[in-house]
Amino acid sequence: MSECLHMKHATPPRRSTKIVVTLGPASSDPQMLEDMIRAGVNVVRLNFSHGTAQDHMDRARLVREAAQRAGREVAIMADLQGPKIRVGKFAQGKVNLQAGQPFVLDAQRTQPGDEHGVGLDYKELPRDVQPGDTLLLNDGLIVMEVSHVKGEQVHATVKVGGELSNNKGINKKGGGLTAPALTAKDMEDIKVAMAFQADYLAISFPKIATDMELARQLANVGGAEHKHKPGLIAKIERAEAIPNLVEILQASDGIMVARGDLAIEVGNAAVPALQKHMIRLAHDYDKVTITATQMMESMINNPVPTRAEVSDVANAVLDGTDAVMLSAETAVGKFPLETVQQMAQICRAAEDAEEVVLDADFTGKTFDFIDQTIAMGALFTAHHLGAKAIVALTDSGSTPLWMSRHHIHIPIYALTTRESSQRRMALYRNVHALLMDTSADRDTALRQAEQHLADRGIVNPGDVYAITCGEPMGSPGGTNMLKICKVA
Repeated sequence: MSECLHMKHATPPRRSTKIVVTLGPASSDPQMLEDMIRAGVNVVRLNFSHGTAQDHMDRARLVREAAQRAGREVAIMADLQGPKIRVGKFAQGKVNLQAGQPFVLDAQRTQPGDEHGVGLDYKELPRDVQPGDTLLLNDGLIVMEVSHVKGEQVHATVKVGGELSNNKGINKKGGGLTAPALTAKDMEDIKVAMAFQADYLAISFPKIATDMELARQLANVGGAEHKHKPGLIAKIERAEAIPNLVEILQASDGIMVARGDLAIEVGNAAVPALQKHMIRLAHDYDKVTITATQMMESMINNPVPTRAEVSDVANAVLDGTDAVMLSAETAVGKFPLETVQQMAQICRAAEDAEEVVLDADFTGKTFDFIDQTIAMGALFTAHHLGAKAIVALTDSGSTPLWMSRHHIHIPIYALTTRESSQRRMALYRNVHALLMDTSADRDTALRQAEQHLADRGIVNPGDVYAITCGEPMGSPGGTNMLKICKVA
């Protein structure tokens, strides 16, 4: 085979749903990380709530090196901390609160907290609450009701008690905390993430589209030196974000269904329906979705997931999510590799059970752009001809993205000359991205694409596959050709 198509990247197993893992002490060993990538990791999340700028640079290098050894490209997602809406520290590290006792959250308090009250990292709380409001602390495990606000002190009564320790989070039921989505720390962290060319930036606690637009401006400025523009993921974890979902989606490249904080603000029972709604909406607007929080939580300590967790992951796949995410399971869990293996297995089994109702996706639809029409034509034709694969020669990755919004059991291979596009496509459902040499003309590239499919056993003599590309090659947004080929 000619060298124009870089085959150092092994083809991933044919699984449509992508897996995002969080890097942490449990997964920072180079060998462990490499094994996890081989087992099916597509995106590595760096949590900017922990560590210094240098730590993040080192982690990013670790990921790139492990991916290279594994022969796969993975995307790096930098997840910003966002506003610290937290209590301060306690003299004894924690207190036990009883139902019925009074407790004061004091924005001015500088000394460590005790059973009577504690200071606040979030100084705006006294202005954001009023008597009768419900405050949820430590992920909703502790519930307080505000009785009155006196100056900088929020006086509350404990409704549901328990252990409250240092720096635990505060949520207000129904939302309404005014903290901005981007803090000064986040703005600095965006510069760091752009220095190592993170493929995605995840923005914590956005409430409106403007939060995302500001993040994009900062990212574009930070990445200008490297001519790098990351994809932006809005983490939907505030009640206020729900009515603004469409605007937030339009200002982002994708969303994360961040079920932890969201559940605290809107109530657990509302989350499954919201998850389905968000994924459906993201599909409609050609955006990607990541479903996150407690997906395989029990595997932090156990080598196998619970039946409920298996169902949860499978249901997210059946909802059409692009990716499922692991947090503490791979960051600090005892079985990071096994968790990835189990998740990959569950995703594949759920995908096998998916129904393809492609024709319904096109009923009553009109397409405004030639490249979009070609993408839809390729899907429709490949489906009805029983094609074994769809190959998209792409610069920006738009055509594979459009195709990936529709359920189809035919793998989409995206060939691009841009490494940044290849990495970004690591998050797209059912898209396997490969790097192509820039010197390849169209006919050479098409021949090599077929050769690649044949070498990997994806197509055999007599099989049909579809190809989309642009004429002339290399101009973004120029996909204008659909070709149906039969392997000789």
